[in-house]
Amino acid sequence: MVGELTILVVSNQKGGVGKTTTAISLGAALVEQGERVLIVDLDPQANATSGLGISKAPPNPVYGLILKERPIEESIVSTAVPGLDIVPSGPDMAGAEVELVPLLAREYRLRTALGSTREYDTVLVDCPPSLGLLTINALTAGDAVIIPVQCEYYALEGLAQLLSTIEAVRARLNSHLDVLAIVLTMEDRRNRLSLEVIDEVRRIPRAVRLAEAPSHGLPISLYDRRSAAAQAYDDLAREVSARLRARAPIALGGAIA
Repeated sequence: MVGELTILVVSNQKGGVGKTTTAISLGAALVEQGERVLIVDLDPQANATSGLGISKAPPNPVYGLILKERPIEESIVSTAVPGLDIVPSGPDMAGAEVELVPLLAREYRLRTALGSTREYDTVLVDCPPSLGLLTINALTAGDAVIIPVQCEYYALEGLAQLLSTIEAVRARLNSHLDVLAIVLTMEDRRNRLSLEVIDEVRRIPRAVRLAEAPSHGLPISLYDRRSAAAQAYDDLAREVSARLRARAPIALGGAIA
């Protein structure tokens, strides 16, 4: 990166595509490159929060940050990975979409909250699997979007809808937002369609250990450092860093178990 805070939005309105796994694993890999990274868990399901070993019990830091305009310094929690922190989510976020509707400047809540952040090189925002106001907040705050996409036909239909939303946000709310990477996930080389979808992109191998890591509250780099998936996310982090410097869209392959 270039010494400035970069806000990366990890988003896909389709659930189960490896979005949270990508946010956590990429964050940990960026830390290994010497960066300080903050994950913001905007998903009411709080999978990034539990995946990093943080309790979902109230008080809910991200709710206070977005809905109550509490200082971000009061919302940050350390994780087991030195240099990787998180603003956790929790049950209160279930009604956040509705509560945001009547608020002034509702699309800019996250951008305002992150405006005073100076301790980090990169913020990764893990979005809910929808295109509601929470995701709009993330896109309005972000510099670039990383889109995990499952290697199946219907996922491509969802991708078109997400790209349309990103374009609308760029036109009305955030003119410098870019699509930085499309990360293809859940590759199955036995499936012909999967192979067709990823034919022109690089692949991250499927790994059972990657699926196990969240249940232990650890990113793959700590749970199984020697795994192929850990190495693949290291490679992804290096390429993301390079592409941020070049600021050119890319398509990357992946296989999330």
